[in-house]
Amino acid sequence: MSVNPVPPLPSPARGATSNPPNRFEPLVLERDAEWDPADDPGPRTHFYRDLTTSILSHNDSPDVGFDVSVNPYRGCEHGCIYCYARPTHEFLGFSAGLDFETKIMVKERAAELLRAELSSPKWRPQVIALSGVTDCYQLVERRLQLTRQCLAVLAEFRNPVGIVTKNHLVTRDIDLLGELARHQAASVWISITTLDSELRRVMEPRTSPPSARLAAIRELSQAGIPTGVLVAPVIPGLTDHELPGILAAAAEAGARFASYVTLRLPLGVAPLFERWLAEHYPDRQEKILNRIRSMREGKLNESGFGDRMRGHGIFAEQLSQMFHVARRRAGLESDSPTLSTASFRPPGGVQLALL
Repeated sequence: MSVNPVPPLPSPARGATSNPPNRFEPLVLERDAEWDPADDPGPRTHFYRDLTTSILSHNDSPDVGFDVSVNPYRGCEHGCIYCYARPTHEFLGFSAGLDFETKIMVKERAAELLRAELSSPKWRPQVIALSGVTDCYQLVERRLQLTRQCLAVLAEFRNPVGIVTKNHLVTRDIDLLGELARHQAASVWISITTLDSELRRVMEPRTSPPSARLAAIRELSQAGIPTGVLVAPVIPGLTDHELPGILAAAAEAGARFASYVTLRLPLGVAPLFERWLAEHYPDRQEKILNRIRSMREGKLNESGFGDRMRGHGIFAEQLSQMFHVARRRAGLESDSPTLSTASFRPPGGVQLALL
């Protein structure tokens, strides 16, 4: 990891308001007792060069819909307070709090490394997810274009790709996604958590507004790119009532398929979320936390495969029933279309004969 940061950008609102201790680090740095937030309202975003020599991440979790992913960035500027990926930053010596959204690791060689992987005779063409952990269309992507560079490689090889994002910026790459879609090799999930702009502002402070995400669905669909809506996460007691409205709005915008994920609060995410509720929704805090516990066997998180994505119990069953009814009424499919590797081209442009 390099200690020489790329020049920082100004800092708007943040999701987290603190840097809780790193579970792997014995030392904790705290602000001076005389610190005045009016003089220093929050940390600026810094970007660090990630000198990794591999780009493909392999996943064997039975409840995750992909086996291989590419993550051009580690950490995420979006600052979603509920993000399940926050604890991954602790492996880098950072905090799951403000560090996760202000200290971003940048894999500048992502496209180069991806080209090398796809060129290897060991590579067996399969769907690659962009991204499996943090959003590949976070704000700095507009400037660095690492995701676009990776998409260009995937389009050259015609290797199928599935994308999940909360950012309208994905529409910038309609040309590459459209080329892949012509070979049944691309699908996009637009993640929508709420249609309430004010809730989005404090819960997901640097994501695209709900209207922009619906616009992204419309633009992608009109370009012939299979596009769906992922309602993730559904927060019991806070956003669950919006589920039918989100599906209806997404279908009207052109979405073809839909799914949902119930809120997960692994490790340090739980106390961050509790503090956020106390600051923004104190009158609803206990109701929300109790509803989460009722779906997680009395806990705020459950890590078992399958249950972690949906929860269980009466409220989980009600949520599932509401989703399926709303999806059927909206005319949405349950799954994204199956992507094909039939058009994959190795270096030199010779098409593989795949069984």
